[in-house]
Amino acid sequence: MNLHGDSDRLEPLEPRLVTWLEEAADGLDTGAQDPSAVLPALAAAGLPRVGVPLDLGGSGGDVADAVTSVAAVSAHSLAAGFVLWSQRTYIEYLLQSPNGALRNRLLPDLLEGRVAGATGLSNAMKFLAGLEGLQITAKPPAHGESSGFILDGKMPWVTNLRVEGFHVAAAVAHADGSTFIASLSHDDEGVTRSADLDLMAMRSTSTAAIGISGAPIGPDRVIHPDAHEWLPEVRPAFLGLQCGMSIGLARRSLDEATASVGAGRSVLKEPIAALTRTLAEQERQLDRGLRAAAFQRNAAPLFQIRIALAEIAAEAVALELQASGGRAYLAVPGRAFARRWREAAFLPVITPSLVQLKTALAAQERNAA
Repeated sequence: MNLHGDSDRLEPLEPRLVTWLEEAADGLDTGAQDPSAVLPALAAAGLPRVGVPLDLGGSGGDVADAVTSVAAVSAHSLAAGFVLWSQRTYIEYLLQSPNGALRNRLLPDLLEGRVAGATGLSNAMKFLAGLEGLQITAKPPAHGESSGFILDGKMPWVTNLRVEGFHVAAAVAHADGSTFIASLSHDDEGVTRSADLDLMAMRSTSTAAIGISGAPIGPDRVIHPDAHEWLPEVRPAFLGLQCGMSIGLARRSLDEATASVGAGRSVLKEPIAALTRTLAEQERQLDRGLRAAAFQRNAAPLFQIRIALAEIAAEAVALELQASGGRAYLAVPGRAFARRWREAAFLPVITPSLVQLKTALAAQERNAA
């Protein structure tokens, strides 16, 4: 798959997956579709392997190619795109981890979709931007016990916590202020999963909270020993893959708007074309920055792209509504539009939210001044 960043459409998914996504999209949004079916469907099409090196069991390419796969899925169902974002982002953490033994042990099941990967680093990304402290702490084990850590804390919002089994990345603070990234599992002692959160939409995403109370982990579960050093390196993948969700939704709504523009609504042709060009330019900037590893050195442009893409998606859905007219407001013919409207409302609040990104950019500007 390639992210062209121009007028070309996203390279198509397997027809079988497209059919499933189109049929399941409303159920994934409302919760009527069994969430356990999502990851296996994505894995059967090989999507968690995109951007993973061939020698590690992937299909090759890089993270920019993985962005394309998230975008392609999100065009049909943002809920499914959200699950793929989580799975592929956790995989990326392992790819960028110095802990080769952990990577080799976990990666095969993640690529096959037999177990879920969850990125519990939303709190960590806000911590990195100076917006909040870490919510998980570590202390040494009792005297005489084996080496490792005892963890306490919480993760209030994590996606892709499949009840069938998951691994989740967590940012942890020592008492001395140093930090590290750990991997926790569904069956760890002291780790509990809540019931699924009562979301407004995108309900079949296995989104829940995690409580951590006296959970022992060993050094073999450390993804990286220094969160301050590692988070800026992995943040471009975290946010870049998130951007794929906005790209897919925006493209789908623009396609729907274009198809609905008739003689009575021809005035919308130019706004639709202009927004399509703006979307393509943001895609090009994202693709170039990811492939050049430019966002590790300077995250501000990536923050700006993430903000712009979420806003473009909202504008695209609004244009779809105007192009469709009253038909979009009828329950049956407007069902898919209503889902996309709810999906667009989710994009600004995914951590880091647009408000948090704008706050971080404003702080950078003040410091520079």
